[in-house]
Amino acid sequence: MPYRQPTAARVRALSWGLTALALCLALAWGPAPAVTFDPILLTSYARRQYGARTARAAESWQVMQARTAALDEQGRLRMVNAFWNDALVAGEDLALWGQVDYWATPLESLAKGAGDAEDYVIGKYFSLLSLGVPPDRLRFVYARARVGGRSVAHMVLGYYPQPRSEPLVLDNLVDRVLPASARPDLMPVFSFDARKGIYAWWETVRGGAARLPAGFDVSRVARLFSAVME
Repeated sequence: MPYRQPTAARVRALSWGLTALALCLALAWGPAPAVTFDPILLTSYARRQYGARTARAAESWQVMQARTAALDEQGRLRMVNAFWNDALVAGEDLALWGQVDYWATPLESLAKGAGDAEDYVIGKYFSLLSLGVPPDRLRFVYARARVGGRSVAHMVLGYYPQPRSEPLVLDNLVDRVLPASARPDLMPVFSFDARKGIYAWWETVRGGAARLPAGFDVSRVARLFSAVME
C-alpha cells in the first residue's frame, strides 16, 4: 500500500486547521445540502475561471462521476478514492496558496493539481454527495497517522454504512479503501459531518475520545460550502 509522505509544514498547519473546518461545518451550515453538478456549466466555469487544463480535469471528474453512478456505494467509494488520489499531488498550503492554512474547493484543487490531506477529503466528500451517497454516512476524520516511524496529523474520509458500524476509510496515503480495523497506522481523534457536528470517531473500534483545541477563527473556512454550491 503506497504512502505519500506529508511534509512537516503541512503537518503543523493541518493539526490546527482541521478543527476550524469542523467547527465551521458544525456551527454555520447545519444539515448538508444536496449537491448536484451540471457537467456543461461546471466545465464552462472551470475554463473561464482557471483555463483549459482545469476544464479538462473537470471533464475527467465528470466522466468518472458518470461511470461511477451505476455502481453500488462501495464501488463508488473505490472509484472516487482512486480518482482524487490520482488527480492531486500532495502539497503544502503555503506553497500552493501562499497561506499557512487554506481550504480549497474541488475545482480549486483540480486547478492546482495538488492539495493537502483535507483537500483530498473535500474532493471525495462532494463527489460522493453528488453521486447520491447520504451525507450522514460520510465523516471528515481527524487522526494521527504513523508514517515512516513518525506520528503525524492527518485527515481521512470515513464512510459509515450504518450509524454504529465500522467505517471504511478513504485516504490519500493508502490507495485501497479499507475498514478501520485494517488501518492500525491510524489513530482517530475526532470526526465531524455537516449534520451533527463534532464527535468521537471509531468509538466501537478504538474507544477514542475527542480532545479539541480551542480558540480558532472559523471565518476563514466559511467560504468552502458556499463556494462549492455556487
